[in-house]
This record gives sequence, C-alpha cells and structure tokens, in this order.
Amino acid sequence: MTQTTRWWWVRHAPVNSGGVIYGQDDLPCDCSDVGKFRALSAMLPHTEVWLTSHLMRTHQTAAGILAHRDAEPALIREPDLAEQHLGDWQGMTHEALRAQRGDDPHRFWMAPAHEAPPNGESFSSVVDRVRRVIGRRCREHAGEDIVAVTHGGTIRAAVGIALGIDPERSLAFSIENLSVTCLEHIPGAEAPGPDGRSADSRSADAPLGGQWRIAQVNAIPIAD
Repeated sequence: MTQTTRWWWVRHAPVNSGGVIYGQDDLPCDCSDVGKFRALSAMLPHTEVWLTSHLMRTHQTAAGILAHRDAEPALIREPDLAEQHLGDWQGMTHEALRAQRGDDPHRFWMAPAHEAPPNGESFSSVVDRVRRVIGRRCREHAGEDIVAVTHGGTIRAAVGIALGIDPERSLAFSIENLSVTCLEHIPGAEAPGPDGRSADSRSADAPLGGQWRIAQVNAIPIAD
C-alpha cells in the first residue's frame, strides 16, 4: 500500500521589524491573535513530528498553535529550514537597499534567485538546503504527517521543489503569515545519482524519488 507523507508547512506569525529587512535576524513574532491560532490548530493534523527552524519566531508560533492542543510534541529544530540569510542587507530598509542597488527592483523579492547578498546566501542555496531536509525527513517519516513551522522563503522553496520548477519561478508564490501549505509526497523509485547507485546506497541527502501532489497553498486560518 502506498504511504503518502504529508507536509503541513506553516509560516510564522507576523514580525514587527521596524520596517527593516530581517532575513535570519532572530526577531520575536506577534502571537496575540488567539482566535487565528485556534483556527490554525484546527487546520493541522495531530502528529508527533513537528519541525521548526532555529529562529525564535518559529518556536513561538509552534507554541501558540500547540497551546490549543491536549498534547504537546517535542519540537525538532532544523537550521536548514531557516529563512534566506540576507547578509549585509539585514537591518537595512527596503528603500535604502533599492537606493544602494540602483537597478530595477525584483518583481517578487529583493534579488534574483541566483544572486547572493554580500556575506549572505542566494535563494537558490535555500532551495538546495530545504531539498536535503525534505528528502531526509520523507525517508525517516514515510507515511506520516509532518508539520513544519518555518518561513516564507522556506515554504516557497518547498513548493518549487514539489512542482519541479526553477528557484526563480518559486519566488512568485505568495506565502502569508500563519498560512498553511500542504504538500503530499507519494513514494516511488529513488532517483539514482550520477554514479548510477540508488539513494539508499549513497546517503540520506540523496535525491528523493516518487511524486508530489499539491493539496493547498497559502490557506489562511479564519478566526471564529
């Protein structure tokens, strides 16, 4: 029987950054909307597998959701599920960045997917690290529900991976705070590497086979 693994991606609660670019700066989030957190809890499955990044806004959001549950599973921290590191751009206002760059602004983000800010990383690099986590966790938790409380960039990357599109096109997805994106992985033959060996014979980070189904993207909880 096919074991479908369901990923329930949740973007963290809103952050008051004072209008600056924050990327991987470790800022707290606003978890005061109890009604929305209650509705969000009702949208998510009961599972023992809860992932966050290492940044506090994901831990606070997960705690806000679990406050409406009888059981509170342990949170598993995955640093590779963090937001894009925006390097020297972190702490700048969007206006200051546009003035510094002196070129046409990107339609959906601050830079093309292949461009890394000074002392930061590109969005393409985010996709690579998110892909590794997805592959490893799909193998470890095959047939289970996985709740991943992460970031807008992380979830864009996951949707792009599921659709098999390039990172630049992944930036076009809108992922709102506290939204739910559900991606279902249906297992199949593991993708062989350049050496022809199967994934299982190489490493836990080897390419993941099978197929993806998009159940929902950017679903917003409605407070009662």
